[in-house]
Amino acid sequence: HRGRMINVPDRRRAVELINEAVEAGASKKKACSELEISSRTYRRWTQCGSVKADGRPDAERPAPANKLMPEERQQILKTCNEAAYRSLPPSQIVPALADEGIYIASESSF
Repeated sequence: HRGRMINVPDRRRAVELINEAVEAGASKKKACSELEISSRTYRRWTQCGSVKADGRPDAERPAPANKLMPEERQQILKTCNEAAYRSLPPSQIVPALADEGIYIASESSF
């Protein structure tokens, strides 16, 4: 189940179960498979000698380089609310502006 977050106590229990299965003779890959995690996930969880917490919630996620500036966003909103465009979808607004030689942003930004 790709992408799900598993809390530290559940990770610790999973690691304990996998270790017990391996000590009893099971392969690590098979033991991991039974708990629906990959052996790579097991290695990542245990690589520093203890069970690691999920780092995704606290990961730094920088803004995309092409993020609209506040002024650009305001210009889009102003344009979309003009009488000539307020009833049109972006797929018609952007080409209509292009016909006038105006480019504010892409259709997806609108």
